[in-house]
Parts: sequence; C-alpha cells; structure tokens
Amino acid sequence: MDVKLLQRLKAAVAKNPEIEAILIKSIPLEEKRQELQVYLATILSAIFDHAKSIPPLEWILCRDAVWVFRSILSRRSEGLASFSVLTYLDILLNDKNHTGYPELSEGFIAEIEHLIKGVSGKAGIYSDEPPDFQNLEGHQAAVARSAYLSEMARTTTASMERYANGLSDQLIAIRSTNRQRIQTYFNITDLEWNDWQWQTSNIVRDIEAMRELVDLTDAEIEAIVQARKNRIPFGITPYYLSLFNDRDNGDYDRAIRAQVLPPPDYVQKMRSNKKSGSCSMDFMLERDTTPIEGITRRYPNIVILKPVLTCPQICVYCQRNWQIEDVYSEQAALQPEKLEKAIRWIEQTEEISEVLITGGDPLLLTDELLDELLNRLAAIPHVVRIRIGSRTLVTLPQRITDTLVRTISRYHIPGRREIIMVTHFEHLTEITPETMAAVQKFRLFGLAVYNQLVYTYYNSRRFETAALRQQLRLIGVTPYYTFNTKGKEETDLYRVPIARLLQEQHEEARLLPGTVRTDEVVFNVPRLGKNYLRASEHRDLIAILPDGRRIYEFHPWEKKLALIDTYVYTDVAIHDYLERLRQDQENLEENQTIWYYY
Repeated sequence: MDVKLLQRLKAAVAKNPEIEAILIKSIPLEEKRQELQVYLATILSAIFDHAKSIPPLEWILCRDAVWVFRSILSRRSEGLASFSVLTYLDILLNDKNHTGYPELSEGFIAEIEHLIKGVSGKAGIYSDEPPDFQNLEGHQAAVARSAYLSEMARTTTASMERYANGLSDQLIAIRSTNRQRIQTYFNITDLEWNDWQWQTSNIVRDIEAMRELVDLTDAEIEAIVQARKNRIPFGITPYYLSLFNDRDNGDYDRAIRAQVLPPPDYVQKMRSNKKSGSCSMDFMLERDTTPIEGITRRYPNIVILKPVLTCPQICVYCQRNWQIEDVYSEQAALQPEKLEKAIRWIEQTEEISEVLITGGDPLLLTDELLDELLNRLAAIPHVVRIRIGSRTLVTLPQRITDTLVRTISRYHIPGRREIIMVTHFEHLTEITPETMAAVQKFRLFGLAVYNQLVYTYYNSRRFETAALRQQLRLIGVTPYYTFNTKGKEETDLYRVPIARLLQEQHEEARLLPGTVRTDEVVFNVPRLGKNYLRASEHRDLIAILPDGRRIYEFHPWEKKLALIDTYVYTDVAIHDYLERLRQDQENLEENQTIWYYY
C-alpha cells in the first residue's frame, strides 16, 4: 500500500476527531459500526434541534452527508455492493493485513475527505458572508438583489459564450469552405450535395477518403482501420464531415469528432465483445423487454417500434451498438412479415396509446414506406400519439424534404392524434443553418420538435449544455430529456459521474429561464426504464470503491406500485473525471461542489 496515500487518508479521517477515534479503537468491527451509527444519529438530532445556529444551506449539506454515510455503513448496502467501506477503512487506518484488498486511490481519499467534511459541517463551499441584499429590506433590498442577479447573469453569459456556435458567422464561413472542398473531392454540384440520397450513397467509410478530407491523428487513423477490419459500424455523412475542423487542433469540433470517431479503447473492447459472443453490450436488457421482434415495451401505455436498425452514421456511444451491423446497411430493415406482426401486436394490445418509432433511424425509410407505416399505425383507434425518433435533422438535414414533412404531418390531427419529432443534438456546434431550416419545416406544419441529449464527457464542461439549450429554443427545439451515458464498459471514455449531471442541473441549467430548462434528467435502468435523477428519493449511494467509484442503488419507477427489484450501478469516479478536466485545462475551482451531490 502506498505510504503517502495512506497518510493522506489518515489525515482526511482526522478532520473529524470523533469519527477518527471510533475507527482506530481496538474493538470489534460491528461495535465500530454501531458507534458510528449512534454518532451520526446524534449529529442529525443536533442539527434538527439547533438548526438556527447553523446556516441553512450548511445544515442541508450536513444532513445529506450524514444520510449518505449511514447508508454506506449499513450491512444491507455492503451486501448489495459486495464491498464494505467500513472494513476497508478499518484495515487501512489500523495498519492491518490488507492482502487481497485493492490498492488505495486518490479518488477514494477524496470521497472520504469530502464526506467527512460534509458530516462535520465544514464543506467550505460557501463564502463567509451571505449576499448583501439579505440584510436589507424594501427598495434597497430589491436594488441590491437586482445587482447581484445581474452579476450572476453576466457570469453565466460569459461562460456560455466561450463555446463555438454553429450559427455564428465565423463557423458558417469555415464550414462553407469545408463544403466546397468536399464537393470538389467528389466532383459534385450543389444540387447533388442537397440530395439526401446522394449523401447516403456517399457516406465516408474509407480511411483514405477521411485522410484526404480532414486531418486525423495516428490514433484516430488506427482506430478507424481497426473498426472497419472488425466490422464495427463506422461512417460519416459528407454533410456531417463538413462540420469538422479540417485541422485536428482540439478546436470547435471536439464534440463533433467524439460523436463519430471511435476511440482506440472503444474499438478494442467492441472487438473483444464481438469475439466472445457476449450479450453484455445489451446494457438496457432489451432482450428481456421484447414481447415480439421489433417491439420494446417498458411502460404501460407506450411501446418502441424499430422498423430499421441502422443510421446514416453511428454515434460511438449508441445504445444499440450491439444490434447495428453497419452504417446505412441495406439488410437493416425489419422484414415486412415481421413488421406486419409487430403492428398487429400493437393493434391487439389496446392498452398502448403511444408508439415511438425509432431504431436505428426510421427516416432512412423511403417516403412511401414511412407513409405506409404511419397509415397503419394511425388506423389503430387506441394509438393517439406517434413519436418519430431521428437524428437525421442533425446528421443529414437534406433528408427533411418538403415531401417528407407533408407525408408525416398528414397524420397530425389536433384533438385526435399527435405526431411528435424527437431528435438528438449533442452540442452547440451541431446547430447549423441547415439543421435550423429542417426544424422549421416541421414547426411550420404544426409539429413539435423535442431534443434528447446524452450527457457525455464531451459536452460536460461548465455551461456547455446550458448554451446548447438556449440555442435549441431559438431554432424551435424543446429540450426534453438529458440522459446519463449508458454504463457500458466500451464507452467508459464518454461517461460522466452522476454527481456532475446533478451539479449541472442545479448550478447551470437552473440559471436559465424555465422555458429553456425543460429537460428532465434521467438514468436508464436496464430492463425497467427511466429513473428521474432530480428526485433523490429514487436512488441511494451505498458504497465507495477503493478506486473512487460510487455505487448506487436505483429504485424502479414502479416502486410504490409493485414489488420490483432495485438496480445496483457502479459510476465513474469523480476524481478521474476532474483529472480529465484538469488535463483539458478547465478551471476545477468551478467544480468544487460536485462532491456534495449524491
């Protein structure tokens, strides 16, 4: 065990002498557990009885930290997590034989230090004095508070303006040049460029073409080569490629590249999974929620219908990467007889009132096939709402033709049946004049357009998604869901601690008007469905592993309706996430509160 790390852990525990004294006592482990629980109960009782002597927000932090500590100490939590934090601390602090136990990490020390500071009422995240307006009344208070809010608004605006906007004159001009270069490479006119079928017929898959059109690192080149060699889906529409910076300098296309260029680690893990024949990549356990091929059902009134399992290009962190064979694969459409059976199943299941058509991307179907599908669904009396999930608005806006929009909008009948478009913008740089025009076509025909954001490392900097929400509303898109990245091992580089999503919602999204921050933050529980992260009563932090990763127990949405199992999830370490930000030259002082989101 690293001696320096061990000394740091002991120093962290010593910040609370009462806890330290219990942990280093020469008594059986179960007695230590009981004494710690009594001590924590005493703290709770004290802060409830003497709340006026503690600033309100410090009181809340202390209460939450105590509840978390108590949860971690419970034997039930230890059983669920298959790890005892108390045993681990007992071994390390008392210099016992640690053979067979994992090495101590900086991430674990940081978690314990902040937990103890929280329990002790010494989080230290607030300034010493409250804002001036709290000591004033009437007009003076109003003027002082207005000045305080203006300063907060200026800081928020400055933070959002650091991110490149795809509708800025600068980026529009750069991408116009990119487009001309790509058109010259393919020797085509604007007419062909604006034809969605030309775009899909010329999806860039070949490494030589990629090297001709954009600057790639050696690692990116090797990853693409290995992805193609091992039949891991890869391809980029010429349009989306025009959003790249032709020089790989970590500039405005950071999130753009991360969407479609598979990291070497991802390729290696995907290759291993494919060779092993494992179903572990089915993170959401769709095999357990598929009553008939082409249908997924997790909720009483809505089903997912998947008529096609491919897209114009594949997001690296795709939920269904285990099912998708290739980008724009001709074999990806559900066979007509199977699609017919799926529709009949919906007809016969009268409890279903809403159908989400997704995949893959259903807008890869021809207008005629899509019309036929919508016509069949619209003829079912109990289906009152149809959602169409498509990222083509972002990756292939040429697909949103007037004919397509008229075809879809014919089935939108106010008061009787609603058609909704749900798309997937990941970053402010994906919003372009072309995507805005595609959105407006649907809006002009009365169809609402919603956005489902996947919160990844590459859009998780301070106020990065706040800037996206602001611009989405301006182009006519309503933020709908913000998803925690699926906890699949092959996409670890994309994952963000749950605490960061909570922090973003409370400290960044909350500063925007209510009409902008309309999205719900969710964690998708395998087999069961969405768990609402805003509601802390739907989860418990039950352990901290030696490498600093938190373990959560998530409660199913049916928790008050049926006796359903909970789900245990291992998060990514906050320390590791912050270290990546530091390496990317982010100001970590802005993230100091992250430890106190549970």
